[in-house]
Amino acid sequence: MVLRRSEWVIIIYFVYASILASLLPVRPATALAAICVNALVIAGCFLLRWAESLRGSEFFSIVRDWYPAPLMLLAYREMGWFAPASHSYDFERVWVMWDRFLLYQMGLKALVESTGSVLPSILEVSYSLVYTTAAFSVAMLYIYKERRRVDRFLFQFLVGIYLAYGLFPYFPSEPPRTVFPGADFPAVQTVFRRFNWWILGGYGIHTSVFPSAHVSGAFSAAFGMMRILPEHKWTGRFLFVLAVLIATATVYGRYHYAADAFAGLAAALIALFVARLVEQRSGLGL
Repeated sequence: MVLRRSEWVIIIYFVYASILASLLPVRPATALAAICVNALVIAGCFLLRWAESLRGSEFFSIVRDWYPAPLMLLAYREMGWFAPASHSYDFERVWVMWDRFLLYQMGLKALVESTGSVLPSILEVSYSLVYTTAAFSVAMLYIYKERRRVDRFLFQFLVGIYLAYGLFPYFPSEPPRTVFPGADFPAVQTVFRRFNWWILGGYGIHTSVFPSAHVSGAFSAAFGMMRILPEHKWTGRFLFVLAVLIATATVYGRYHYAADAFAGLAAALIALFVARLVEQRSGLGL
């Protein structure tokens, strides 16, 4: 049995992360830990392939479908190990001016808050649901008995989010909610917002917010399901609407700058292009 395309994306990304660990100014112990963890992740891909090849076990085939899920969180947290000792905030000072144009002059903030707590709550709930988009998509492929398409979806999805993660060290930055505390914050406070702040307060990283992995992941899932499961259009459309809400929430909620959101969308579009190109070259069609 050969490695899946999605597994090659995992291997390439974690090799790249190991190279970063060797080149970036991080503590030697941190670099060594990253390299060892990444080696175990890569070994896991080969081990699962070998285990499935022994007896053609469907169990190990299913495990390979879900193996990338925890690695997405690991990849994100590992990028936090590479955070710089301090930030200059040069990027943030420029990006926040674009945000204020969008929020005030273009009227985004007034539009959202014109619904009272309804739209702000929807945006915050949508922002929370970003963590479920990959699992939801794979589950839909299972439900519609199209497990054979899982690798195609994961390939496109992983390219989108790992591209975002891989760019973090080149754009050191912090989110607007911490760089500009209290400035431009939503006027409407909801329990859903407090939940998101709790999650980010405990699990956020301080390497970069550009591009937005929330946005790249949400749109990568949407574009992936639109392309891979066209006979059930509602899945891709649902995810696309969710992705738009997530992108809006990142800016309105001050989790990201608009520049981050647009860069995240660009990463998802690049992943779509790469997936289509790879499948065309391999004769799978669209």
